[in-house]
Amino acid sequence: MIEVVRIPVLTDNYVWLLHDDSSGETVAVDPAVAEPVLQAAAARGWTIGQIWNTHWHGDHVGGNAAIKAATSCVITGPAAEAEKIGTLDRTVGEGDSVRIGDHVATVMAVPAHTAGHIAYHLADDCMIFVGDTLFAMGCGRLFEGTPAQMFANMARFARLPDDTIVYCAHEYTLSNGRFALGVEPGNAALARRVVAVEAARARGEATVPTSIGIERETNIFMRARDVAQLAERRAAKDAA
Repeated sequence: MIEVVRIPVLTDNYVWLLHDDSSGETVAVDPAVAEPVLQAAAARGWTIGQIWNTHWHGDHVGGNAAIKAATSCVITGPAAEAEKIGTLDRTVGEGDSVRIGDHVATVMAVPAHTAGHIAYHLADDCMIFVGDTLFAMGCGRLFEGTPAQMFANMARFARLPDDTIVYCAHEYTLSNGRFALGVEPGNAALARRVVAVEAARARGEATVPTSIGIERETNIFMRARDVAQLAERRAAKDAA
């Protein structure tokens, strides 16, 4: 069994800590900073043996070097961005796999937010770590990619089983939901979700992880009918 711990850092980032009880292995996904992640692991008696990076941005790799210095962990990240992530020990791309104990994560190439962005899909555990590609009711900005790439990513995610738990890297849900409701005001599932998210945030609660089934119903980018509609929605969200 894999236990997943959410660690809030910086303004709105989440670092995910995975621990496999059987092997005792621990993985940190996209550590923006080191100290809170090391503290969270130590508080549970865990030692971080691996880091999995999804892309090169500093709020996803900023803690790599200090965690490696403290633990001698192995750092894995996208081969296409190896020149931008100087701390990598192993590079991976589409179809490659990484492991935590006996649990296998398949690497998915999901470029758009950055040119070499990847996700880690643990199919047997119904989990996917998507970095800044998919958010609760949103998707990542297109810094280095195209609407066509993001549309393909959304379609690919939408084909995963409904019960796949989605671990994204930011707490953007409330702003995403309010924007989405302006785009799809007649979406009853979306309206109910925004009310629930508003209440959760008022209580200071996190709103992720989410699931593929929920996103299929309420994520206007996953629900876009074609590339042009996704591009229009992304541009409007960026300008909002």
